[in-house]
Amino acid sequence: MITTAELAAARVAWGNGKIAISRSYEDGGIDAARKTASIHLDAVYGYNLGPVLFKPTMASGEQTFRLTKAGALAYFVGHSSAYPLDAGFAIRGWRATDSVTAAEVIEGDIALWMGRVSLTDKDGTITRVDKSFGYRRDESGVLRIVLHHSSLPYDP
Repeated sequence: MITTAELAAARVAWGNGKIAISRSYEDGGIDAARKTASIHLDAVYGYNLGPVLFKPTMASGEQTFRLTKAGALAYFVGHSSAYPLDAGFAIRGWRATDSVTAAEVIEGDIALWMGRVSLTDKDGTITRVDKSFGYRRDESGVLRIVLHHSSLPYDP
């Protein structure tokens, strides 16, 4: 059974991946960022299990949903002719992440988490996003994201 501690560790791994992608981009450019992002996607997302139900924060139109690794990679690093609107969410100079849980549901090897994630960039600016993650434990015991919905908090 998945535990609350494993869900917390999975969110830390997700956030650390965004920080690593940002640093790779700053230190080695887009090719380095793509390599780091690809490794990160393979480590924490379940694209190896089938489609991942991924709705990025800033995606729209026919490319709103990213069911493939290629679509997720484009969202996180941009610079893709196949996804020309993607600016590269993970290359925005992230330095820290944190999360606050609204609720979680655990049923054996499937778990759902909902809450707010804060990302801090190199200038100290904080971006807050509301997220829902769905996780599934794979055959080797690794917790993988199989659902990721992200939105900006409503600001009336």
